[in-house]
Amino acid sequence: MHHHILETCDRIGRANPDMLRAAADRQKTLTKPTGSLGRLEDIGNRVAAITGCLTPNLSKKRIFVVAADHGITAEGVSAYPSEVTRQMVLNFLSGGAAINVLARHGDIEVQVVDAGVAYDFGSLPGLIDRKIVHGSANFAIGPAMSIARAERSIAAGIDLATTASQEGVNLIGIGEMGIGNTSSASAIAAVMTGRDVREVTGKGTGIDATTFERKVGAIARGIEINCPDRSSPVDVLAKIGGAEIGVMMGIVLGAAAERLPIVADGFISTAAAVLAVSACSRTADYLFIAHRSHEAGHQALIDLIGIPPLLDLDMRLGEGTGAALAMHLIDASAKILSEMATFQGAGVSDRSQA
Repeated sequence: MHHHILETCDRIGRANPDMLRAAADRQKTLTKPTGSLGRLEDIGNRVAAITGCLTPNLSKKRIFVVAADHGITAEGVSAYPSEVTRQMVLNFLSGGAAINVLARHGDIEVQVVDAGVAYDFGSLPGLIDRKIVHGSANFAIGPAMSIARAERSIAAGIDLATTASQEGVNLIGIGEMGIGNTSSASAIAAVMTGRDVREVTGKGTGIDATTFERKVGAIARGIEINCPDRSSPVDVLAKIGGAEIGVMMGIVLGAAAERLPIVADGFISTAAAVLAVSACSRTADYLFIAHRSHEAGHQALIDLIGIPPLLDLDMRLGEGTGAALAMHLIDASAKILSEMATFQGAGVSDRSQA
């Protein structure tokens, strides 16, 4: 693995177990029956352990929407043509997409990253150019990209997270845009979980039965031809992944190294998170999974990581839309720890004193 990636993995420590216990103890002193806020308490306690702070502040939130094209679309696996990736990038930049609406609603900054769109945008205000490829190659007939490019995409993501941390961001979300990328995510899910391709392949953006069969066939062929090595996340990324998946994987690793909570959105961003956790298992301490996607393979990835999703809303849009919603909950959970009165401070009788 590239030295920058190895060095980042080395910087990832465990979330602070003492702080986790201290937060759980603090929850018992707050003016509510013990455990009455359920999972909000667990989330808040995890945030305390991640940040090393008993009264965490997550006021500065950022979602990276990472875009790239996929050569696998040549196999007829999507309901939408590839140019939609470029068109949606422009929509993100003009503030008109679902993620823009939900981010505005949640006071979350959106940064749009071009990791590998098959179009030359030139320099566009607001677009972060980290272009690794002009679209990945068709992984049904060969590797999606070279190992060197896969590593470059991860390194680009690490740097985005590091910069975010330097700029005072304290909660990061990842989302994506890329026609064909559910095929990569399904391929990654099949390889990393050992499940059958058909079991982890879904309808993506809404394909019919014939297209679905073509998609399953193309993914299975891609895995057979490329023989991705499950023990090497970089190899898996290069052979059957995509540039935006690599950048998101890097953002997850970089956020964990900076001790920042990181929120994976849905199926594709969770595939990136699985690769990050595979590169360094301690990364899971910093990870939240926003929601259970309507996509078939998402549950298999969630089971592999072992972190329950926060929401289940039948969503399958991507873009970071689920992450934007989950970030409300994570921030709310942190505020419970930071802002709630204690029994002692509020002069409320605790049951134990009654």
